[in-house]
Amino acid sequence: MRYVKLIFLVMFLVGCGEVDRGKAFITSQEGGITVIDLNSMEVAEQIDVGAAYPRGIGVTDDGKYLITANKADANLSKINYETKEVKNIDVGINPEFVRVYKNQVFVSTEPSSTGKPPVKGEMNHEEDDDDDDDRTPAKVAVVDLDQNKKVREITAGPETEGIEFSEDGSKILVTNEADNTITIHDFNSGDIVKTIDATPYGLRPRGIKISPNGQFYVATLEHSNNFIVLDKNFNYVKTVDTQHDVEEGDLHTGNSPYGVSFNHSGDKLYVAASGGYKKRSTLEVYDGKTFERIDRVRTDGRRCWHFTFTPDTKDILLACGRSDEVLVIDAESLIIKKRIPVPGIPWGIVTYPKSIGSLDQPN
Repeated sequence: MRYVKLIFLVMFLVGCGEVDRGKAFITSQEGGITVIDLNSMEVAEQIDVGAAYPRGIGVTDDGKYLITANKADANLSKINYETKEVKNIDVGINPEFVRVYKNQVFVSTEPSSTGKPPVKGEMNHEEDDDDDDDRTPAKVAVVDLDQNKKVREITAGPETEGIEFSEDGSKILVTNEADNTITIHDFNSGDIVKTIDATPYGLRPRGIKISPNGQFYVATLEHSNNFIVLDKNFNYVKTVDTQHDVEEGDLHTGNSPYGVSFNHSGDKLYVAASGGYKKRSTLEVYDGKTFERIDRVRTDGRRCWHFTFTPDTKDILLACGRSDEVLVIDAESLIIKKRIPVPGIPWGIVTYPKSIGSLDQPN
């Protein structure tokens, strides 16, 4: 039922003979937001977010506002897409992952981070800046978009990363890198109702995504080159190696999995693995029920962390930060159709109309 509104919208547009594929929005760490017109697959405009080092990005259900998490300025930007008016909202140290849900923004913050964001133009393009060892509990800041302010905080584990919601909306799932846990929280109170220790299965949980039918949750374990599958009651089901089926001379394929998402129908699962041979990323493709590997896309891109389907489900857009590009991949053939230059270390990517991907999905 998640995607009924989207499907009807697409059918309506097709019926009217006016198919608008929509737009994609990409944050760049050394810039603002790049807008790609999905009809032409060309860059349409750049948007200043009014703050520094944007990473996480979301869009409201009506498409009126874009939201970015600005790591250097400890705030969110709420951007009116039509007028480009920007409202900055303080949320806490090192905000990163954003989810817009029920007119609220949920954003991970990392008070344990001891390193400062790199100065613009002086980033080390060979290393990432996400390895902090402090075990101070992180916070998920909750911002009310009507009030334009942070209304509460949810205490999670150290170095909170990914955020997901249960199918009925009663629970929040959070991945915590530093202590290798996944915490399950009551949506209203924020209290932890269950903690899953990922250590027996791997290290450094990052991405997390629910299946469209609500039967599974998948969390990537970046430092162990695998992901785990949980059932609808948050019980462990299995571990899947993302480095399997490697070929001779290609021993690093499938390393460092991060962004994860099912497709709209849920019959396939996609995992962005950023630490491949010579740091070249792959997009791993699995069966959405058995989790057997089906295929992989060899991108030749670098640090490809996040991706989204287009609203019409025909293409996958993959943001590759260290190669300053967004790849357009045919969702059926898995052929790379185009490479769109996006300077400034692209990080997050979402679309409007809202589509499923590693950072978002239709509500």
